[in-house]
Amino acid sequence: MSANTAVLHLVCGKIAAGKSTLVTQLGQSPNTIIVREDHWLAHLYPGELHSLADYARSAAQLRGAIAPHLIDLLGSGVSVVLDFPANTLASRAWMRTLFEAAGCAHRLHYLDVPDAICKVRLRHRNASGEHEFTVSDETFDRFTSHFVPPSADEGFDVVRHNQGIWRSAQDSQAVSAMRQ
Repeated sequence: MSANTAVLHLVCGKIAAGKSTLVTQLGQSPNTIIVREDHWLAHLYPGELHSLADYARSAAQLRGAIAPHLIDLLGSGVSVVLDFPANTLASRAWMRTLFEAAGCAHRLHYLDVPDAICKVRLRHRNASGEHEFTVSDETFDRFTSHFVPPSADEGFDVVRHNQGIWRSAQDSQAVSAMRQ
């Protein structure tokens, strides 16, 4: 039997840091699928996510239901890009159980983007109407207060993304505002 060549890609970054954009790029690799938390939550709990507590409850239910399927996919050699936020110690601990149970490699992609850039992107995303959820600045701040960057002692294979994060004129405007 050959070694498992599947990789579980995890993403860590604040709201609108560019996680879904990176996920889309990673998902273009052969023998790779993307699983998006926002898609599942929006379809399983339409109109029910009004608070951080609502999100936590629904996300926990989704994770419990989908974990065995993810482990089976990874165990069969299919790489998975998990578009679930790896933004807290608890969420990363759950994600660790997936790649350990499947016996596969992992990469924790950390998007280190300043809040000002995230908020500019968030406002643009909200205005476009293309995302499943509209998020206010207040909600951004509430979720960000729980954000914990990955640390070396957690033992993840971290890939840090902080070069070339200025993607648009709007990002450039936010950078200019940050410097003033």
